[in-house]
Amino acid sequence: MTSPETGSPVRTIDLPDAEATRAFGRTLAGLLRAGDLVMLTGDLGAGKTTLTQGIGDGLGVRGQVASPTFVIARVHPPLADGPALVHVDAYRLSSLDDVDALDLDASLDDSVTVVEWGNGLVERLSRDRLEITVERPRGGADLEEILADAEAGVRRVRVHGFGPRWAGVEVPGTTVVEDSSPAAPEKSVG
Repeated sequence: MTSPETGSPVRTIDLPDAEATRAFGRTLAGLLRAGDLVMLTGDLGAGKTTLTQGIGDGLGVRGQVASPTFVIARVHPPLADGPALVHVDAYRLSSLDDVDALDLDASLDDSVTVVEWGNGLVERLSRDRLEITVERPRGGADLEEILADAEAGVRRVRVHGFGPRWAGVEVPGTTVVEDSSPAAPEKSVG
């Protein structure tokens, strides 16, 4: 499946546990630069903050990356050269006016901005954005499989780039989904 805006393919990766999720965040950090907007979507407990911890580690920022649910946004300055990380939890935001009040536009060009729960609220901040969906299985037909996945914390991560910034960018370790049909072949990317 590709984006009508850019032709950027949707990429997926299965991550077996929280540490693998952090490691994937560190990998993503190697692709990110000042001005990048990353939107994270997923259920409570899916691993959005865990992924952001890996991004923060990979960017080499100061402070513990934790869910900013109650403060809404945290800025983590870089420890060396590189962009700051602005970590936003938009869960409590209900309108575009709430987003405007955060004044994210002011830091967008100088930072990597990661927004949890931002769908429908922050897309207008940048036409170049990386949308990441984190899914964690919560049920199925085989009880043994459900219990094994729950214990291991398996997550399926879908990465979709929008805009010229992400056209042609390959995300290491992911699989490109060429067609959204269930029988679609998949191709591994470096």
